[in-house]
Formats: sequence, structure tokens, C-alpha cells
Amino acid sequence: MGNDDLPIGRVLDRREALKLLAMSSAAVIVGCNRSSAAAADSSMAREAGPASLNLTSVPGCVVKPELTEGPYFVDNQLNRSDIRSDPTTGQVSAGKLLDLTFTVSQVSNGKCLPLKGAVVDVWHCNAAGEYSGVNDQMQGFNTVGKKFLRGYQTTSDIGVARFTTIYPGWYPGRTVHIHFKIRTPYASDPNRRYDFTSQLFFDDALSDKVFAAAPYNAKGTRNSGNDSDGIFRQSGHSLLLNVLEGPTGYLTAFDIAIDYA
Repeated sequence: MGNDDLPIGRVLDRREALKLLAMSSAAVIVGCNRSSAAAADSSMAREAGPASLNLTSVPGCVVKPELTEGPYFVDNQLNRSDIRSDPTTGQVSAGKLLDLTFTVSQVSNGKCLPLKGAVVDVWHCNAAGEYSGVNDQMQGFNTVGKKFLRGYQTTSDIGVARFTTIYPGWYPGRTVHIHFKIRTPYASDPNRRYDFTSQLFFDDALSDKVFAAAPYNAKGTRNSGNDSDGIFRQSGHSLLLNVLEGPTGYLTAFDIAIDYA
């Protein structure tokens, strides 16, 4: 249960992204950068050279890496937007409120189009660094039967899935993170499912600010930040959330697009 620090996948450079987008069978994850699409295409053109494919077919996107699922995924089939409570007891996980919105798209005909009906799973630890539904003897907790801080949403007509949760805590050996998984049927074969798993990360200074207050401060000072986390380094900083502070908590959004056959 302690094997949550083995990175898989890697960040692709722009030249590799062009090559993948030119292949109809490619299956990659990209994060749409709607506000700078033209600049991204221009940069790709400079790096790829005159022999590159027609840039009118390339969306303004940056490739994102797949990362390890880790040992804590439990497919509870909890269809809910607010994942703070444990449905078995009704107890709500204590912590700083976090509003997390995914916008999921698909690369189609050189554009990022909203992907309707994709299942987005989210799971992470509580303020004490514990996941629900697992017996982790290495970390010293047994939460089998509990289902807090887990759930999934199906993307809307505009590709949006929104979650209400708390700012995740920490546990030894890992930086602060949220796991997510996106599953969607293949258009060519609805009986097969495309499955992508990765992790989202937080700015260290923000985490230190959050952890200075209750209930997080009861755990003491964390021993691992982003720079010392192998999985975060594998992400190339491309999965670092931009978090804003609102009147009742924090808000963040993550745009992600899928290119799959």
C-alpha cells in the first residue's frame, strides 16, 4: 500500500506532440490553452520546421503526462459532486473548502471540442493524510468501509465536471496532490473504454499556509514538497493547479483534452 511514488508516463515536447496529433491512432492527454492558442501554434511551427504538418489542423494545446494511479483507487461508483462526506456515516471531512472544476475536451479535426459523457473520478486524502476505503499498515490507518473524499461526475454537454471537496492533507513521502481518472467509451467500439489517470498538484507556499491552521496543523510539519516528489517532477510542472481564494474557500479549474481513436 506504500507504492504510491512510482512515476509512469512522461511529458512530450512540442515536436512529439505534432507527431502524435498527425497519427489518427494516437491516444494522449493535452491541456487546452484557449487564451494562447495562436502563440502555441506559432511556437510549434518554429520548432517543427517547414516539413511539419499543416498547423491549421493542430489545436492550441499542451501535452500532459499520465502519472501513477497509486494504491488508493477504489471504484466505489459514488456519483456525487460533493465528495466531502462519508455516505456510510454522514460525517463530513474537516478542512478548507475547495471547489474543483474539470473541463474535458477531445481533439477532433484539429480542434478541442467539449467531450460529453466522460466519467471523471476524483480521490485524495483528508487533513490527517488518510484515504478512505483502505488498510494501509505502512501509514498506520485502516479506513476500510469508509468512502469519504471519493466520487465521480459525468461531464456535461460542455465537458464540465465539478467537485466540492477540501484542500488535501499530506502524508510522509509525498507532496500534496489529488488523484483523478477519466474514462470514456471509444467511439468506434462502445464496449471498450479509454482510461487515463494522473494527479494534480498545489503550490508549496499555499500548502504551507493552509497547513498552519486547524485541522491540518495537528499533523505537524510535512516532510516532502514538490521539488522532492518524484511524481511531481515527472509531471514537468504541467499539472500544477492555479488556485484562487474565494469568500468561503479555494477555487481552481483544470482544462484537459483527450486525443484517442
